[in-house]
Amino acid sequence: MSIRYPDFAGSWYPAGDEECLRAIRDFLEHDEAVPESGGPWRGGVVPHAGWFFSGRAAARVFSRISRAGNPPDVVIVFGGHLGPRHPHQLMADGAWRTPFGDLRVAEWLAGSLQKAYPFEVETPSRHRPDNTIELQMPFIKHFWPESEVLGIQVAARQEALDIARKAVEETKTRGRNPVFIGSTDLTHYGPNYGFTPKGCGPEAVRWVKEDNDRKAVECILALDPEALIREAQRNRNVCCPGAAAAALSAGRALGADRGALVEYYTSYDMRPDESFVGYAGAVF
Repeated sequence: MSIRYPDFAGSWYPAGDEECLRAIRDFLEHDEAVPESGGPWRGGVVPHAGWFFSGRAAARVFSRISRAGNPPDVVIVFGGHLGPRHPHQLMADGAWRTPFGDLRVAEWLAGSLQKAYPFEVETPSRHRPDNTIELQMPFIKHFWPESEVLGIQVAARQEALDIARKAVEETKTRGRNPVFIGSTDLTHYGPNYGFTPKGCGPEAVRWVKEDNDRKAVECILALDPEALIREAQRNRNVCCPGAAAAALSAGRALGADRGALVEYYTSYDMRPDESFVGYAGAVF
């Protein structure tokens, strides 16, 4: 079996299993005591910056889903920094290497999707580094070590929503128990990103949190994928709208009608700077 070795281990997240485990335990400190409400959760939206910034939100989403019981046998992760005209991409076979061990690709699902939609196919040895999907793999292996996985980079257009619904249909047909994850950060604000509509300083931070990011979070919690894509196009507040929208589309197809916010903060809260990024974790 061909292995896709990590491109970001040792920089964006720990390369060793003990270091990864220690980080996840730190992220979940106090969170395990939060009482459950709603659910059972069948998926969520997570951020994908380096774990120092976004790991807490992502870990708590995976933890909430796992605590709902009935562990999945396949996890589908939508990611990709793709615009509306980019081709969709996936790795159709092999396995992902994580600090906790390997995750086998759900080749049966990749094959079904390839028959229905056009994809640019990557291989374990021929691929472009992609943090949006890779950074979720250690969490998946930690919480669901026996699960298969499929990482799909989807462009921000209607076809991404159709791909998600097709994936739900295929898992239902085969009697599988899936979890769907959408990987995206929110507003990238400041000079580093060429986006400063409110200048710099406290007012800019307030605007991102209370206005720009809030609009995106509201679309996520309403499980409204079309509105989320429109919101991203208007206000630059979702960096991977196709990925998040595809996850919401899958949630709808699974019967979910609302999401729940697990965590929201910005990199400014952790390390103040005139350039900063918003992170949200949600379950549905």
